[in-house]
Amino acid sequence: MDNETRALLEAVRDGKMPVEEALVRLRAEPFEDIGFAKVDLHRKLRQGAAEIIYGAGKTPEQISGILEVMEQAGQSPVLITRLSAEAAQEVGRAHPLAYYPQARAAVAGQMPPADGLGTVVVATGGTSDIPVAEEAAITAQFLGNQVLRLYDVGVAGLHRTLAHLDDILSASVIIAIAGMEGALASVIGGLADCPVIAVPTSVGYGASFNGLSALLSMLNSCASGVSVVNIDNGFGAGYLASMINHIGLQRGTER
Repeated sequence: MDNETRALLEAVRDGKMPVEEALVRLRAEPFEDIGFAKVDLHRKLRQGAAEIIYGAGKTPEQISGILEVMEQAGQSPVLITRLSAEAAQEVGRAHPLAYYPQARAAVAGQMPPADGLGTVVVATGGTSDIPVAEEAAITAQFLGNQVLRLYDVGVAGLHRTLAHLDDILSASVIIAIAGMEGALASVIGGLADCPVIAVPTSVGYGASFNGLSALLSMLNSCASGVSVVNIDNGFGAGYLASMINHIGLQRGTER
């Protein structure tokens, strides 16, 4: 059972919410059709996190329309990914946003406090991987996780990785982000005792094939406990890391 539903039922049990109000929330339409989008208003009840808006390909007017529906339904904060600075400026006129240019992401509302079981470490092979890493980091923070960034710790200078061994060994989950040959995920996977989420990036010269080489390297990692998301998919890695970092809490276990 997800946290939102549990909190709703506990509020009724403890007399903090009338049964009628709880019924209204549960009976609300599962989505609202606004023509160009069907906004999923029950996703937070089903999955513990509200719908996240993918900004690429949407006009500022469409993003604002979706935001308005979500805010009217009491869903806040809201994360928007792959949002250009120009679109963020337009949307921000009607809906105040915190914009993160490196991540190309924005948050409408306040970032929640960290309530995960531990720390999500976001590590990159190089500085060029930081935009993907920031998308992962902002996503994880938005979903209530403490995030530690370890940037430019790639295998071209392995001493840089080993200098952060304490951080790697104490992490709850690690997101390893790299282009080129994508070796960072295997190195970290061979050191850490927690799940490692590998993110191949499209950084590299011609034979890297826009991230395909790193993707195949990560899929063929000989280190145990390494999973892989799609090329440049920082959002997917941040979301999965949050699920791992909250799994005990979602099942109602003690910290």
